[in-house]
Amino acid sequence: MKNYLEVPAYNEMMSELFQAMKELGGSGTIREIDDKTVAILKLPIKVQEIMHGDTNRTEVEYRLAWTRTYLKKVGILENSSRGVWSLTATGRNLEKITPDEVVQTVREMTNLKTSTVHNINVEDENLENDGVDIPDEIQSWREKLRNILLNLKPDAFERLAQRILRESGFTQVKVTGKTGDGGIDGMGIVKLNGIISFHMLFQCKRYNGTVSAGEIRDFRGAMQGRSDKGLFITTGKFSAAAIEEANRPGTSPIDLIDGDELVDKLRELQLGVAPVNDYVIDEAWFLSI
Repeated sequence: MKNYLEVPAYNEMMSELFQAMKELGGSGTIREIDDKTVAILKLPIKVQEIMHGDTNRTEVEYRLAWTRTYLKKVGILENSSRGVWSLTATGRNLEKITPDEVVQTVREMTNLKTSTVHNINVEDENLENDGVDIPDEIQSWREKLRNILLNLKPDAFERLAQRILRESGFTQVKVTGKTGDGGIDGMGIVKLNGIISFHMLFQCKRYNGTVSAGEIRDFRGAMQGRSDKGLFITTGKFSAAAIEEANRPGTSPIDLIDGDELVDKLRELQLGVAPVNDYVIDEAWFLSI
């Protein structure tokens, strides 16, 4: 059984996340902030790889999403529509924060009683009932898109990868997955500045878990002598060992696209994803009439 108690609670990572924001220069993507916070905390790999239930998100990522949400509610952090988080003017002027004060302030804002303290463990996932919204970056459309991707047929997922690569500037993109070609699902050519060409082989896997270093090694073995670079696309995550293996010196480089980056790329290219204009209702304004 996964030991969720080994993962620090959202409030136990608050000071470290704030420090990470400072070290990142006051802003960063979710991935940058998470990686820097984990490094400051020196969390063991086995703790980093504990998944949050049946989702495509690790428990650490899930709890850090709550950490950012709490810091946003008290005006220390803010985030843009492009997923970049930054310190507010208030946050930049602070030297340090007191997590207990942040939590207490948010509880008072949401009319939570002191007795409803939550540590966000495996039994405490339905926090909406406590009057707190879901973490800002855990957006329903992203989760819905991930589920769609996970339920695509293998050949459809390969064709999607082919389309993404074409839209991203690759040429002569072919899908070879049906041939059982040593784990290679396709190939293409990318040209830099219209001058230098690189032949790339790609593999795409619909995973709901973590891709291991062994799978990266197997892919590299299939690539041997056939391409300049490799690309591994997954709906899941890459373990720390897999990322290290993909960038191991002296070997053919392999670029990685995980589930979050895949969703971002579909949004960027607007492939099956379209922006919707909406309005934010200022309830306080109506109450002030």
